[in-house]
Amino acid sequence: MQLALCVLVLWIPWTAAEDSAMEEMVTEKEAEESHRQDSVSLLTFILLLTLTILTIWLFKHRRARFLHETGLAMIYGLIVGVILRYGISSTSSYDSPISCSSEQKAFTTLLVNVSGKYFEYTLKGEISPEKINNVEQNDMLRKVTFDPEVFFNILLPPIIFHAGYSLKKRHFFRNIGSILAYAFFGTALSCFIIGNLMYGVVKLMALVGQLNGKFFYTDCLFFGAIISATDPVTVLAIFNDLRADVDLYALLFGESVLNDAVAIVLSSSIVAYQPTGERSHTFDAAAFFKSVGVFVGIFSGSFAMGVCTGVATALVTKFTKLHCFPLLETALFFLLSWSTFLLAEACGFTGVVAVLFCGITQAHYTYNNLSVESRNRTKQLFEVLHFLAENFIFSYMGLALFTFQKHVFNPIFIVGAFVSVFVGRAAHIYPLSFFLNLGRRHKIGWNIQHMLMFSGLRGAMAFALSIRDTASYAHQMMFTTTLLIVFFTVWVIGGGTTPMLSWLNIRVGVDPDQDPPQTNDTFQVLHADGPDSVGISRTKQESAWIFRLWYSFDHNYLKPMLTHSGPLLTTTLPSWCGLIARCFTSPQVYDNPVPPREDDTDFILNDADLTLTYGDTTITANGSSGSHTATTSLDGRRTKSSSEEALERELVGGGDYEITNRGTRLVFPLEENP
Repeated sequence: MQLALCVLVLWIPWTAAEDSAMEEMVTEKEAEESHRQDSVSLLTFILLLTLTILTIWLFKHRRARFLHETGLAMIYGLIVGVILRYGISSTSSYDSPISCSSEQKAFTTLLVNVSGKYFEYTLKGEISPEKINNVEQNDMLRKVTFDPEVFFNILLPPIIFHAGYSLKKRHFFRNIGSILAYAFFGTALSCFIIGNLMYGVVKLMALVGQLNGKFFYTDCLFFGAIISATDPVTVLAIFNDLRADVDLYALLFGESVLNDAVAIVLSSSIVAYQPTGERSHTFDAAAFFKSVGVFVGIFSGSFAMGVCTGVATALVTKFTKLHCFPLLETALFFLLSWSTFLLAEACGFTGVVAVLFCGITQAHYTYNNLSVESRNRTKQLFEVLHFLAENFIFSYMGLALFTFQKHVFNPIFIVGAFVSVFVGRAAHIYPLSFFLNLGRRHKIGWNIQHMLMFSGLRGAMAFALSIRDTASYAHQMMFTTTLLIVFFTVWVIGGGTTPMLSWLNIRVGVDPDQDPPQTNDTFQVLHADGPDSVGISRTKQESAWIFRLWYSFDHNYLKPMLTHSGPLLTTTLPSWCGLIARCFTSPQVYDNPVPPREDDTDFILNDADLTLTYGDTTITANGSSGSHTATTSLDGRRTKSSSEEALERELVGGGDYEITNRGTRLVFPLEENP
C-alpha cells in the first residue's frame, strides 16, 4: 500500500510536467504557424507590387494609357482576394463560443482562468451571428486585414510628404488664390451638400425598410467629409505624361494636396460635434461653434507644427557640418520629416496637415542647405516610398473587397452616394470658378472647369479615413460604399482621362515651365547659360502684389536666416538687431560673398532690377537711361521717345537683345503677335 502511494505521488508531478511540456509544444507550434502566415501575407503584397511594376513597364513600353498603375494594383488585389476568400480551405480550429449574456458591454482585454492558468485575449470587434462561420473560415483572411493605424502611421506620411516636397512652387503660388478657394470653400461646400443629400437617402432607406441600424445626421456629414477627399493620382500621372496645360495641372494638384488636409480636419471636427442633452444628434449652435473652433485649432496647430519642424531641420542643417556626411544628413532629414506626422498625432493635431507643410518648408529652406548627394537621395527616397506606399494601399483596396469581414452593401445608399458625389463636385467647381474668374487675369476656361469636374477621383485618403473606424453599422456601410466609389473613379474616370482631354481641346505637349501664349505686354526671363541652368519663362501675373510682398520678406529675412543664400542679414535687418543678424548668419556666407543660386526658388523681378544695355545706352525698368530715354514698367506700359524709336528699329533689324541682371538674361518679344 505504501509502495502504491509512493508511485502515485511520483506519477502525479510527472504527469503534470508532461502536460505542461505538451502545452508548450502546442504553443510553440501555433506561434510558428502564425509567423509563417505573417510571412505569407507580407510576401503576397510584395509579389503584388512586383507584378504591378512589371505590368507598368509593359504599359509604358506599349504607350498604353487606358489603365493607370493604381488601377492595375487594384485588379491584382481583387484577384488575390478572390483566391484567399474562396480558394483556400479552412485552417482554423475553434471551440464553441462562450456565452456571457449577463455582461452589458464588450471587454477590450479579457483574462480567462483555465485550470489555474490565466490567458489574455484582446477584442477584435463585433461579429454578427450569421457571419460567425465566415469569420472562422480562415486565419489568412485576418492576417491580410491590416490594423488601420498602419495606413495612418506608416503608409500615409511618405505619400503626403512627397506631395509637399515635390511641389512645383511657381505654378502653385501663381494659382494660390484659386487653389485655396477650391480646397477650403470647395471641400466644405462639398461636405455639406453630400451630407445633406445622403441624409435624405438614409430617410428613404428607413422609409422602404432598408435601414438595419442607426444612421444619424452627423454620420452623413462624416461621410461627406471623408468622400470629399480627392486623390486624382491617376489623372495627374496622365497629365504629366502628356504634359497637359500647366495651369490645369497646378489647380488639380494643388487642390488635391490641400483638400486631403482639409477633409481630415473637417472629419475630426464633425466627430467632435457632440450636442448635450437628450437630442444628441440634432443641430446645436453651441456644439456647432465648438466644432468650428476645433477645425481652426487643429488646422492651425498642425500647420504651425509642420512649419516649425521644417524650420528646425533647416537650422540644424545650416549650422552643422552634416553636409560632410551625406548619409547621416539624409538619415536625419528622413527621421525629422517622418517624426512630424507622429508628433502632431501624439499632440492631438492632424499629422497629414503637419507633414504636408513640413514637406513644403523643407523643400523651400532645408533643401538649399543639403549637400548635392543628400538632395538627390531625399528626392529619390521619398519618391520611391510614395510610389510603393500608394500602390500598396490600392492593392489592399482590391484585397479588402473580399477579405474584409464587415461589408454592408446597400444598393440605395451606394447609388445615392454616387449621385451625391457628382452633385457635390459640380456644385463647388462651377460656382467657385465663376467668382474666381472675376478677379483672375487668366480666366479658368469652361474646358478647364469641365476637366476639374471630371477629375475628382477618390483614392487613398478617402479609403484610409473610412477604414479607420468600422465599429458601427453606419461606418461599415460608409467603408463599403467608399471602396466602390474609389474603384469606379480610378477605373472609369482614370481610364477616360485621355479621351476627355482630346474632347475638351485642352493643350497637351506643353513644357511644364512654359507660360500661356504671349501677349504684347508680356516679357520672358531666362536663367543664364550654365551646366545646371534651365530656361524658365516668367510672366507678369506672377508679380501679384501679395506674392511680391511675401517674396521680398522671404528673400530679405527668412532665406538668409534659414539657409546660406540671400543677402546678408546685417544689411537687411535694422542696426539694433545686429546680434540676431550675427547669430543667424553662418560662417559660410562670410567666406563666400557671392551667394549661391537658389535652385528651388522662382525668381521674381522687382522694378529696379531690370537693366538693358545697348551700345552706350542703358535702359532700366524705372525709366532711367543713358543717351536715350525709355520707360519700361513691369505691367508692360512704355513711354516712347524719338531716340527710343530709332533704337527699336535697330533692335528689330538685329534680333533679340539681352537684358543682363545678376546672371539673368531678359529677352523681350520683338515681334508683334497676330
